[in-house]
Amino acid sequence: MKSPMDTHPTKKLKMLIVDDEPDNLDLLYRTFRLDFQVLRSESAISALELLEKHGEVAIIICDQRMPEMLGTEFLSLSAERFPDTIRIVLTAYTDVKDLVDAINSGKVFKYITKPWNQQQLQRVIQQAAETYQVLKQRTDELRRSLRRESLFNVVITAIRESLDYRSMLQTFVRAVRKAFDADTCMIYPVESGTQITQPISAQETALSTSSGTYKIDAYLEDLFQNIIYQPVWIDTGVKSFYLKSSSCNDYTIDQPLANSIDRIVLPCIYKSSLLGILTLSRGETAWSGEDVKLLEMVVEQAAIAISQAKLYQRTQQQAEQMRAELSVARQVQNNLLRQTLPTNDTLRVQACCHPAREVGGDFFEVYQHPQGDLWLAVGDVSGKGVPAALFMASAISVLRRELGQEISPNPSEVMGNLNRILFDDLVSTNCFITMILARYRPETGQMMYANAGHLYPMKYSCNCAELSEPEYPTTRGIPLGIRSNWVAPTGDLTLASGDVFLLTSDGITEATMRDGQDLENLPGTDIPTMMLQQSGLWKLLRKEGKSIDLKHLLQEIRNITIAQEDDQTILSLEVL
Repeated sequence: MKSPMDTHPTKKLKMLIVDDEPDNLDLLYRTFRLDFQVLRSESAISALELLEKHGEVAIIICDQRMPEMLGTEFLSLSAERFPDTIRIVLTAYTDVKDLVDAINSGKVFKYITKPWNQQQLQRVIQQAAETYQVLKQRTDELRRSLRRESLFNVVITAIRESLDYRSMLQTFVRAVRKAFDADTCMIYPVESGTQITQPISAQETALSTSSGTYKIDAYLEDLFQNIIYQPVWIDTGVKSFYLKSSSCNDYTIDQPLANSIDRIVLPCIYKSSLLGILTLSRGETAWSGEDVKLLEMVVEQAAIAISQAKLYQRTQQQAEQMRAELSVARQVQNNLLRQTLPTNDTLRVQACCHPAREVGGDFFEVYQHPQGDLWLAVGDVSGKGVPAALFMASAISVLRRELGQEISPNPSEVMGNLNRILFDDLVSTNCFITMILARYRPETGQMMYANAGHLYPMKYSCNCAELSEPEYPTTRGIPLGIRSNWVAPTGDLTLASGDVFLLTSDGITEATMRDGQDLENLPGTDIPTMMLQQSGLWKLLRKEGKSIDLKHLLQEIRNITIAQEDDQTILSLEVL
């Protein structure tokens, strides 16, 4: 007969024989002792004690009729503790009901009648051994699969719940240490493929000395150098290295685990990039080969999460650096705008500019010419963010140079010069600028303006009991940066005492309201669209009354609109 252990010659399956007849017990023992590790008992009670002492056996051969209890009763008790054991009943009686019940409930694999045929019995035992081995193999595979999935879930969940890269690494080593019952677990992060940074252990965030540096123990230094500078794992597929306790600086690659092994070192690799080196140690019991394979799979899965965490950390650092730089840029941009506005007994100027992002393309300018003219401007560079802010800075610089001429120029002349100077840069970046530029002469009340594709200005009077209906001067040309030669007529109007001249950017008039009914309680007609528009702005101005406050007005606009989507700029000139 082929031995059931031919494929595993170094280890025999266990067999328990239970029979109250010594001759049968001895015969069965001599029959199977060469192929199995045979335990024998003359009673069911002592057999239970043997199972308690030796643990699970592969096969139980049990006599049905015994003084203390029936064989089927004994097998039922053993099945509660050891469900994978193959159970066989020997009987000289036709205990049909008991046997059928036992077989139907899965307690008995086969029953053999006495006297038995020797060859038939050996075939049954061979079949039982093969069945047990297949069953154990599948059970072990299922157990390993469940353990692997459970461990993956624990580790990956722990990683995903971490807030940052280093806390994620510590969470990872803690989960691995607990799952594999390690005495210590530590990961050495590797930057740029070769630079080992502060190690992180399951007990603390980083291991360092009082000077802030850290040391790699002598047992690992040589191995680390080989992993980093002689990466055999790339070509050979080696996933782990084993340090022997008998010689800690001697390591083997893919060698069978032995009891002398107390430390495992695993490179954490993602797409051929070394992200870190994980080390585990255990003082007394070495890990099984199954544990090591499972650990290798866990590290492979964790490497993906670690790579994503590093990328996220790098992205966060870059974003933080960008936010810091943009904060400085915003301060610089704010400083470019006029910080103090001219005031006297005959006029009052207000201006506000709020970019949608850290920096923006809207701008305003208020310039008091030495000859007495007051210049007002509001502009809007197409786009948002840094590119628009750069053109905004250029436009203000050129505008101030043009306005600083000895003789106060004509607004259309200034606009033409701006277009000529900025045209090539605007065209090369596919940008343009809308802008309105006005020159006011206090002694005559005359205002001249040039409009380069910007919103119409608004003029209204506060002299009446109620605000007069606004005027929208419509003289306008094309935006700057569309044609190389900017030509447009100059508009003119006269401001009297009590008049208000208002300039805005489209970030205000195109602001989207939360609810189209928000302005119903204000005087005027219904708003036809969900945008504020100039008609909605006029309603808010009427609500403000004769005393206009631009900061309060902008706050009212924010109260009835959704999150700011575009730069918002507003400038007003009141003749007192």
